[in-house]
Amino acid sequence: MGVIKQFVAKTLYGLENVLASELKALGASDVKPVNRAVLFSGSKALMYKVNYCARTALSVLMPLSDFTISSKEDLYHKASNVKWSAFMDNETTFSIVPVVNSRIFEHTAYPGLVLKDAIADYFRNSTGKRPSVETRDPDLVINLHISNNRVNISLDSSVIPLYKRGYRTEQGAAPLNEVLAAGILMMAGWDGSLPLIDPMCGSGTIPIEAGLLACNIPPGKFRSFFGFTRWKDFDEKLFARVIEESEREIIISQVGIYGSDISREAIDQASANVKKAGLSDVITLQIDDFKTLIPKSDVGFLIFNPPYGQRLKTVEINGLYRMIGSTLKHRYSGSKAWIITSDDEFLNSMGLKPKSKYTLFNGSLECTLAGYELYEGSRKHTKT
Repeated sequence: MGVIKQFVAKTLYGLENVLASELKALGASDVKPVNRAVLFSGSKALMYKVNYCARTALSVLMPLSDFTISSKEDLYHKASNVKWSAFMDNETTFSIVPVVNSRIFEHTAYPGLVLKDAIADYFRNSTGKRPSVETRDPDLVINLHISNNRVNISLDSSVIPLYKRGYRTEQGAAPLNEVLAAGILMMAGWDGSLPLIDPMCGSGTIPIEAGLLACNIPPGKFRSFFGFTRWKDFDEKLFARVIEESEREIIISQVGIYGSDISREAIDQASANVKKAGLSDVITLQIDDFKTLIPKSDVGFLIFNPPYGQRLKTVEINGLYRMIGSTLKHRYSGSKAWIITSDDEFLNSMGLKPKSKYTLFNGSLECTLAGYELYEGSRKHTKT
């Protein structure tokens, strides 16, 4: 089973419980959601598996040390007490990513320099040679988090954020983060048993994440690099076994997954990304306007990421949402629809009452994810 260690999986705000469920399903223990992250325990194999298989994790950190400080000298001395030789040697290149919110330091970048000196001096004193800092392509990325007087030092096992799956070769002006798209699918409760339609699919992120989910394809399958492959204790055979076991679970899904967009350029981009993801036989794409789109089935899921106010004038966007609401009401009764948008006023323009609402972030933009159950006519006119 291997030595059990503690880890931190970072995620987007609002997806903590979704990620917690994923981690439990992957075999994690001591799972605890916190703000924008989930704490968990597991073996080295599990850490590899979370990097390779988790759909809603942004990165996986392995804590090395945590302590309190009252001065910059405290940071230096306590960081010097970490047994750095267990994780690197004097030939290892490293970089430090500081996240600092503390009155102890006037400049947020300064604690990173203090930690750099502590690590360099640790090896100079024990071996006579200091390891080098490398910002572009380091062997190790060390995460330094300071909140008030509390310090956490961790190794980043992902380095390249996990939302960068590796299948996206083309993208439009405002592509949806892959982790957010996967999280929306899970929050919506889509499990691959009903047809899925994204009628404003842009470069295809939602249909592709749906295809990966329906076929149980690990999202890490397309990546060429994980940070832990440069760690001192990297076990190549163990990682190969994790990959083999994960890919053994891949299935051929028969569910219909459809993406459409009014823009030919968007569909061309989506087609390239779908092909790179190996999902050309799973996802059907077409150029079409939602108001003229023919429903693919009597019952299904629709998931929208319509243009926000940042891309269209308010008058145009209100008209767009009125059209969405009218089309859903008249052509998609019996289905479920989920829409993510940056303004509740746009949702009000739809004329439909959401059954569920959640707050999420698309980048730095606070958004609402609203879920609708569609009936013949409006709910208030439905006979009981």
